[in-house]
Amino acid sequence: MEMKTGFKLESMLVTDNHLPTLLGDYPAEQRVYEGLEGVLAGRTAICDIDGDIGALQYRGIDIRELAKNSTYEEVVYLLWTNELPTRNQLWAFKAALAAEREVDAGIYEILRFLSHYMKPMDALRTAVSALASDNPGEDNTSPESRLAKAIYLTAKFPTLVAYYCRESQGKMWVHPDPKLDHAANFLYMMHGKRPTPVEARAMDLTMLLMVEHGFNASTFAARVTASTLSDMGAAITSAMGTLKGPLHGGANQGALEMLFEIETLDNVESYVDAALEAKQRILGFGHRIYRKAGDSRVPYIKDMLYQLCAQSDDFHLYELADKVAQTVWEKKRLFANVDFYLAPMLHMLGIPVDLLTPFFAMCRIAGWTAHVMEQYANNRLIRPGSLYVGPVARPYIPLDEREGAIIADF
Repeated sequence: MEMKTGFKLESMLVTDNHLPTLLGDYPAEQRVYEGLEGVLAGRTAICDIDGDIGALQYRGIDIRELAKNSTYEEVVYLLWTNELPTRNQLWAFKAALAAEREVDAGIYEILRFLSHYMKPMDALRTAVSALASDNPGEDNTSPESRLAKAIYLTAKFPTLVAYYCRESQGKMWVHPDPKLDHAANFLYMMHGKRPTPVEARAMDLTMLLMVEHGFNASTFAARVTASTLSDMGAAITSAMGTLKGPLHGGANQGALEMLFEIETLDNVESYVDAALEAKQRILGFGHRIYRKAGDSRVPYIKDMLYQLCAQSDDFHLYELADKVAQTVWEKKRLFANVDFYLAPMLHMLGIPVDLLTPFFAMCRIAGWTAHVMEQYANNRLIRPGSLYVGPVARPYIPLDEREGAIIADF
């Protein structure tokens, strides 16, 4: 690494080699749980996950009941208010979301510029930050104001994603249709035509299943930011930066790219064998929580993939994904996670591969805002400790006495 001045940094970088290997036993108070695995970092009444049986509940209601009977808007209302809406409440809530979908000219110009110079998650993270700063009442911390901000951000996020996509493809923007539900409107803005009932249901169900999943990395990042009493927009921007990583939101894009690389059913076994031989991680398989049982969301996503393939009378992606899943299970006993079937399903809905992670963020933003509001309601600054493992009691050596010191090349 060399800066414009010619100053070389390679020899100054601290690497993993500087960290000693920790051996031996430590007192309980000094035990470190890498990645915070198994650590209870807070209380929540929003989401409960039982990985041993593959169960997921939103506000105490089983995800399978919600998947069969509810819509995305109903579930968002549940997450934000702790109750399922009545018919009149749902109508009013959907109208409130629809009324906030459009973004102003300044945000348009930001997206127009960024879509030609930044990758989607980078551009959308920047646009969300600008959008949040433009939100009136930023300093109002009342519960009513925070709910209004959640509506504001959740309603506008699909518009940002659709506008970015069409601008990057050189297409005219399609403005929101307030007569369409949240999920159907997104597909309409993406493609310029109303989705079929199967497509609309697939999108709505996907958003419902992906809206919330406990203290995952991006949600925890949002809560950490909120715990400083920073604004909601800053918390959502933190979450987006965290979601971008390939070990979190980026896994679905990797799963689809893997299917494209495998290409045919005949290549599945050799691909999986080669990946396992090289000790490569197969994206879309395994989950830190769902180790003993599969994820209860997966069968619904898999079924919608089948229905979309049936609509187009082309089952190649479904058959390819299914064979990969069977092969990985037979050879490694790993369950396919929700990202694995989600990726080809979204491809069938016309979502470009580089927009899969932004789409994940679009689904999850309502869950993020639910957690931010919960954090504000009973706040304590999140500030964990750490176990120091570096050198101690090192003597200070004056500059003139440092033999063999690195001399920077300016």
